[in-house]
Amino acid sequence: MRLRILSADERLQEAQGKTTMALFGPSGAGKTTLLKTLPTEETVCLDLEAGLKSVQDWRGDSLPIRRFADAVDIACLIGGANPAAQPDEHFSEAHHAHLRAQHPELAARLDAKRIVFVDSITDLTRQAMAWAKTRPEALSERTGKPDTRGAYGLLAREVIGLLKHLQHAPGRTVIFVGILEKVVDDMNRVSWQPQMEGGKAARELPGIVDQVLTLSLFRQDTDQDGAVSWQHDAEKGHARRLVCQSGNPWGLPAKDRSGKLALTEPADLGALLTKINQTLKG
Repeated sequence: MRLRILSADERLQEAQGKTTMALFGPSGAGKTTLLKTLPTEETVCLDLEAGLKSVQDWRGDSLPIRRFADAVDIACLIGGANPAAQPDEHFSEAHHAHLRAQHPELAARLDAKRIVFVDSITDLTRQAMAWAKTRPEALSERTGKPDTRGAYGLLAREVIGLLKHLQHAPGRTVIFVGILEKVVDDMNRVSWQPQMEGGKAARELPGIVDQVLTLSLFRQDTDQDGAVSWQHDAEKGHARRLVCQSGNPWGLPAKDRSGKLALTEPADLGALLTKINQTLKG
């Protein structure tokens, strides 16, 4: 039995260095460039989309990942062993011990990182779908032909399992980056949704992470009384801002579990994490 009661001080100390975020924005919004606002030595970028061209001058470590199986292994090294997993399952103690024995230098480098920047969850689900299509679950038992429903079901289970494993990574801040897609329905109504393979993982992600942020463009307006406000203008805005609160007037994905962030914040993840952690001290 591994259960133990945490005191308030222990709980706050554990939360101090641990936040999970989902960060969405349209293609080209500059999501990856936010790496530059994070502490270089403490951050590792899991590069699933070969998309680091925009941050060539960033001096931090990155880890290219091209297969979903590799993403699972890296998640196991980062998140540690799941005591609930069976020995033959992903993230089990046996899986974790095997990886650390096979890749001691990689494990040591990852152990030194406090922030994990996953770029991107969109490509993670694409890799997962490519993997799922090769599995027996993606074939019909009756006909032996490809079964799309089986592939999507497997994708959802495996991706959600990986996300939840990283959610529990001890002492780590994990930032999942994804593409935000603009959808216009038949009534010409606009909505925004994460671009991910399969709907289940996209629906469950906001419940897994502490914070959901949308990076978009804004313009600054001043009313007749001199009050300044930020207005969303995704096409002609001049300033990048992070939308942080649900129920925002623009219908953008957002959630602030800390309850301490403004409706929008400057596009600086380092400052945002500092603000969240400072509030935890109080």
